[in-house]
Amino acid sequence: MSTAILTGPPAPGSSLDGDLRSLGFDVRIASGTEETGALLADVPAGERVALVDPRFVGHLHALRLALTDPRFPAAAVPGALTAQAEARPALTRALDGASATAGTPVADLPGALADTLDADGVAVHRPQLGTLVATVPTDAEARHAARAAVEAVDDEAVRLRSAVKAHDGFFTTFFISPYSRHIARWCARRGLTPNQVTTASLLTALVAAGCAATGERAGYVAAGVLLLVSFVLDCTDGQLARYALKYSTMGAWLDATFDRAKEYAFYAGLALGAARNGDDVWALALGAMVLMTCRHVVDFSFNEANAESTGAAAKTSLALSSKLDGVGWTVWARRMIILPIGERWAMIAVLTAVTSPRIVFWALIAGCAFGACYTTAGRVLRSLTRKGKRSDRAARALFDLTDSGPLARLAARLFRRPGDRSLGVAFAAIATAGLLSAVLAWPFGDRQIVIAAVGYTVFAGLAVAQPLKGALDWLVPPLFRAAEYTTVLVLAARSDSPGALPAAFGLVAAVAYHHYDTVYRIRGGTGAPPAWLVRVTGGHEGRTLLVIVLAALLAGRGDEFTLALTVLAVAVALVVLVESVRFWVSAGAPAVHDEGETA
Repeated sequence: MSTAILTGPPAPGSSLDGDLRSLGFDVRIASGTEETGALLADVPAGERVALVDPRFVGHLHALRLALTDPRFPAAAVPGALTAQAEARPALTRALDGASATAGTPVADLPGALADTLDADGVAVHRPQLGTLVATVPTDAEARHAARAAVEAVDDEAVRLRSAVKAHDGFFTTFFISPYSRHIARWCARRGLTPNQVTTASLLTALVAAGCAATGERAGYVAAGVLLLVSFVLDCTDGQLARYALKYSTMGAWLDATFDRAKEYAFYAGLALGAARNGDDVWALALGAMVLMTCRHVVDFSFNEANAESTGAAAKTSLALSSKLDGVGWTVWARRMIILPIGERWAMIAVLTAVTSPRIVFWALIAGCAFGACYTTAGRVLRSLTRKGKRSDRAARALFDLTDSGPLARLAARLFRRPGDRSLGVAFAAIATAGLLSAVLAWPFGDRQIVIAAVGYTVFAGLAVAQPLKGALDWLVPPLFRAAEYTTVLVLAARSDSPGALPAAFGLVAAVAYHHYDTVYRIRGGTGAPPAWLVRVTGGHEGRTLLVIVLAALLAGRGDEFTLALTVLAVAVALVVLVESVRFWVSAGAPAVHDEGETA
């Protein structure tokens, strides 16, 4: 249990003591600043502590936002301040300083301490309260006015509205959130956690994939319905986290990775169902997965490259885009045409129920390709007009996203260029274009493709030989993803090895999981996966070279290429999954709940 210290006796008739206890705090009452310091010293160092002015008047949800959100080391609203373990030493110092000047009256001691923490380098989160009230009235008239303001606003209605993500897609905003937030409240009142709802969403999607795999119309209809149910639960878990302030590192990881697992498992179910009816759509299923993953890498790379931009450097929006933001319908239109997850899953569900897997995949590929071109083109134009320099942290994040292995790093050392001008995107483009041209032009297993793969490795190393600080260097990771995934797709499609495409689907899925895991480690502030993991899995260039060599060695040898892809897929999956689970279960990353990408 956390501890709340009232810095004085509460006012007569105040519900503050009960409110704090309802939020899970053990309440202690001090008689002044010195006793507050003594009570603070008695609280175990690893425990959250809150300091609250006894005159506080406000909504319970305002206190909840300030005192129970696990994502921030310190947070405050007028009259209330909380500090977790990492901020406790700074709070003790601030309170000692306040005790030394106890003769000077302080209108709001928690507020003054929050300002001191800010000055001491501890970022104090101050939640946006909107219509919620949090104040420290200094006389009876002000107290009466504050209580009237509290009565005028239903904080439960505010809490329910704020459970919905602020910037969501059209389908999610108007067809899911109006009722899913009530499901989230129902779950909260019954003690369910966001992780439990996330797991339920995954299981529902897997059942949907199983229904699709039957290849029967009834199975397709059930699959479409269950996929929509899974999406409702997918929205509910985030809304539950926001409603109950139950954020966690594990929750962010599960929410992010399960989304991809659900979607790609459904692709596999559709491919299996089509195969039962004599229609081989594994190449389309793998193509859809490649396109979707590369599109997400574009999102992640661009965001990481510009995450620390401020001031003029942050002003990368085009004039036309800014003008369109002022026209309401264009905002929704632009969100819809990029086919975000809500619209995408709705389209997949409806088409699954009424058409065939082949039509589903072609519609998905066409829609996602258009959305990817639209968003990427806009980002390229904004990047070319960007004036600010990219930070070292952003350049490091981009390098980590490239997943460059030992061979590329060796090439970077051997062919390191003088100066610091980044030509990363140019070398990455040359590497990708050269490799894919060879894979498409030469017959399956031709030795010329192996030579092209060696060249790809060299140019991949040159791309990362200098820090990725160029205007378009955020394109380097998606270019490498496109090269690796597409190579596997083309080789599997062109081989005469039975079952090569399903095996390639499994391999790309395992590698894509590793790449998504890298993204969310970086977002969680813990950095990229350990160097040994990148070495063991070979990096993008090592895996690409290995698959091409296997194709050259096993061409014309029956199903041996399929077996090799399967073994490689299982090996990569085991290594990255075991390390990923180990990391996220024991991670010291701050508690977060990712808001997710609209795509």
